[in-house]
Amino acid sequence: MARKPNDVEKSLEKKGFQRKEGDHHYFNYYTKAGKKTKVFTKTTHGVKELDDSLLGMMSRQCKLTRQDFDRLIDCPLDRDSYERKLIEVGVVEAPPVT
Repeated sequence: MARKPNDVEKSLEKKGFQRKEGDHHYFNYYTKAGKKTKVFTKTTHGVKELDDSLLGMMSRQCKLTRQDFDRLIDCPLDRDSYERKLIEVGVVEAPPVT
């Protein structure tokens, strides 16, 4: 299912991704503690819809299955759950226990 780039970008920003402009719109994930991670994705300027192929690439860049990426964009997968998934796969360090 194709999606509008603006909708995807707004959802990513709500989930802790920060935008960096360039030839593409780059998005880096920052943990809830404010630490920049290696997790990133991008969208392309000038397209009206992101097709399944591009959404599949974005989901891999975000370290998610396509189904979980759709859930991230549609909001059933909240930021806390997403960050836990990143910790489980070893992409993000767990915050220190206080």
